[in-house]
Amino acid sequence: MSDLLAGPAEASAGLVVHGAGTVDPAAPASTRDALTLLGVPARLAAPDATLWGPEVEAEARERLGWLDTHRRSRELLPQLAELTAELADLDHVVLAGTGGSALAAEVITRTLGRPLTVLDGTDPGEVRAALADRLERTVVVLASKSGATVETDSHRRAYLAAFLDAGLTEAEAARHFVVVTDPGSPLEAVAAELGAVAVLADPQVGGRYSALTAFGLVPAALAGAEVSELLDQAEALAGSLAGEADNPALALGAALAAAATSGRDTITLVDDGTGIEGLGDWIEQLLAESTGKTGLGLLPVVLESPDAPGGAGPDVLTVSHGGALAPGAVPGGWAAPDLAVNGPLGAHFLAWEYATALVGAVLGVNPFDQPNVAESKENTARLLASAPPPQPPSAVEGAIEVYAPAGTPTDLAGALRHLLDGLDPGGYLAVQAYLDRRADADAARLRPALAGLTGRPVTFGWGPRYLHSTGQYHKGGPQVGSFLQLTGTVDNDLAVPGRPYSFGELQAAQATGDREALTGRGRPVLRLHLTDRSAGLAQLIDTARRLRA
Repeated sequence: MSDLLAGPAEASAGLVVHGAGTVDPAAPASTRDALTLLGVPARLAAPDATLWGPEVEAEARERLGWLDTHRRSRELLPQLAELTAELADLDHVVLAGTGGSALAAEVITRTLGRPLTVLDGTDPGEVRAALADRLERTVVVLASKSGATVETDSHRRAYLAAFLDAGLTEAEAARHFVVVTDPGSPLEAVAAELGAVAVLADPQVGGRYSALTAFGLVPAALAGAEVSELLDQAEALAGSLAGEADNPALALGAALAAAATSGRDTITLVDDGTGIEGLGDWIEQLLAESTGKTGLGLLPVVLESPDAPGGAGPDVLTVSHGGALAPGAVPGGWAAPDLAVNGPLGAHFLAWEYATALVGAVLGVNPFDQPNVAESKENTARLLASAPPPQPPSAVEGAIEVYAPAGTPTDLAGALRHLLDGLDPGGYLAVQAYLDRRADADAARLRPALAGLTGRPVTFGWGPRYLHSTGQYHKGGPQVGSFLQLTGTVDNDLAVPGRPYSFGELQAAQATGDREALTGRGRPVLRLHLTDRSAGLAQLIDTARRLRA
């Protein structure tokens, strides 16, 4: 912590970055000096679409609206106030969106203590539980930038059927939907057909940069959050973005870029307990999907606590994050991070977006596209149309079927040990759980358990949520990952109305499709199928613990 406190902090509009000078040392090797010499801070704030090279310029020109969307989003405030008043009796807000269409609203509502149900999974149990929860008082926010996201479309169909089955007319059911999408998307047409309210988002802002657009603001406002404060916080910070000094977003971006180019390309994210809830998950998506391209990128790892395993190492940069610090408080709390970022949530959103764009410029990658995300989507569509015959497991132990790669041990402990021992020296393990995010929450306990065994970074993601964040990094970033995929038996499936498949079949196709994408790159993937989810998770966690003994 002494290194963190040794150098001066950089602050503006209440956002403070500690430790950047230690991570990014002074000239002649300073990334920040190089950026300022090229006039990058002012050019990015301008905005200058040429920063990422000629091949990216056309796309960047259409994707830099996040730099001042906090101003344009003020036009939404009267509409949001009117909509909130009109739907005051619908006090159970469900956000049916995924990736950038959901994560920011989840952070906002958790931080401000407002209730919001985020439905971004395809597990039948998770969908059934949402449908059974206060249906008559539910308003569903359908959020999709492209308007063609299969998860959101499936949730729309399930909720519409549930409302009609509950005795509502089509007109009455339409009142229970609010659509957030880009102008001209297929979902805008669906909203018109339904007769539902549509709030059109800023088309000049990509999904993961959309925190302060309609995607973040509409569900949060309906849940009772005072979203104008977030816009105020971002606008207060915006004035510093062109500066070469007193620019915490520049300090953050230069430090992340310096780490990435000096071998510290794993970023562990630690909540310091100062009041901003869930920000690590949003940062994870922003960094992984923006930088994980052409074999490069930053691997974000969200830690459960400051002392959780997997938070240190020669190739790791530890970053704590949180709200404004009380007088005399130590940045990072007892996490002892390399970098500490504290301040209001709206400023966090803008600063991390700015920093991520800078990292892209330094690494030479396009921070606005996601070229490998479509691959798993295409695999899923193909598998739903024509699923291959099921393959027998290599072993069955208790409540777990083991599907081990050829040439590896087939027993549970042996297959798991082989996966861990086979990690690349500079690699990582990704645990991917295609289960019920709430009912099967114990699956997340595997991350720290396995991180304690490997000495290497271990990430955890719920499928299909992770497909829209770290999924890009897994396939487009450095090919050094190993993968543990968890699936589970579906005891009570649920049809997707109007589609020739069920939620269980969709979930299975998504898992298989991503598995194919990874094995097609020669990456090791161990699949464990839980025939009894509760018993299987307990058995798996116990096996992981016994491997340590």
